[in-house]
Amino acid sequence: MAVNPADAAAAYRANALKAVKGMDGGDDAKTQPSSAFMDMVKGALHETIDANREAEKVSMDAVAGRADMTDVVTAVAHAENTLRTVVTVRDRIISAYQEILRMPI
Repeated sequence: MAVNPADAAAAYRANALKAVKGMDGGDDAKTQPSSAFMDMVKGALHETIDANREAEKVSMDAVAGRADMTDVVTAVAHAENTLRTVVTVRDRIISAYQEILRMPI
């Protein structure tokens, strides 16, 4: 069974948008059951978003002359590390899903 990468990316994007809407307390969040794994994923996504926002804020403060360059480097490194972790977990999940698809029935 061949998987079209464009279709997989479109499905991933659609589900990611639904997940983000669900995290914000949309209607879908009330109908979906909660699980420890989903809570962990949501927490990681929120942490990534917060780290990126903090790095942007510190960078803007540095441009305005209100922040030290050490703070900027630390915030950007933390955001980069957090994003790299989320991408690695996503890649491992996709790899596991592809392995499941390859299993004979």
